[in-house]
Amino acid sequence: MLLVIGQPRFRSFTWRQRGLVLLLAAGFGMTNLSVYAAIDRIGLGMAATLEFLGPLAIALAGSRRRVDMGCAVLAVAGVVALMRPRPTTDHLGIGLGLLAAVGWAAYILLNRSIGQRIPGTQGTDAAAVLSAVAFLPVGASLAVHRTPSAGALGAAVAAGVLSSVLPFLADLFALRRVPAEAFALFMSINPVLAAAVRALVLGQRLDAVAW
Repeated sequence: MLLVIGQPRFRSFTWRQRGLVLLLAAGFGMTNLSVYAAIDRIGLGMAATLEFLGPLAIALAGSRRRVDMGCAVLAVAGVVALMRPRPTTDHLGIGLGLLAAVGWAAYILLNRSIGQRIPGTQGTDAAAVLSAVAFLPVGASLAVHRTPSAGALGAAVAAGVLSSVLPFLADLFALRRVPAEAFALFMSINPVLAAAVRALVLGQRLDAVAW
């Protein structure tokens, strides 16, 4: 879908632009691989909380006023309250979660640089496609050992559109218009949206701390 939308012309990129695209592609892969591996080892709550340290660190680093820093601190507290991370001694899992945080922070900064240097959505589209190609051998080997059901494939397609195509494009356009630290702070709204989905779609009750 991104190839069709952006029609990236990789050969027309300068060497500097190619370098940024390759770094963003590596960031895509590192973030996805590390966060899902972390979830497998230390659970969703801890992994997601650690991952959010990346964008929140950018928000704190870019703060110039006390009120901005206060908002970032409140966002950290909100993420912790919603995710409710549990203590763990799985140091590898913690390391993977922190690696995902680094990848997400790099994604924000690189996507902003690409948006300023490459017209349209070509840069982000090319990075996403390169990352997908790199993951094809991994996906193929997993599919051979455990053939996915039709339902799983449908869920994967939906996740590809809703969790990759639309966010990548929205992020790129947003980062052309707002500072990286403001964008990073708004990323902390994700746990709030997840909690709303839990309550409204899945029918799961939210306790007092979550509210």
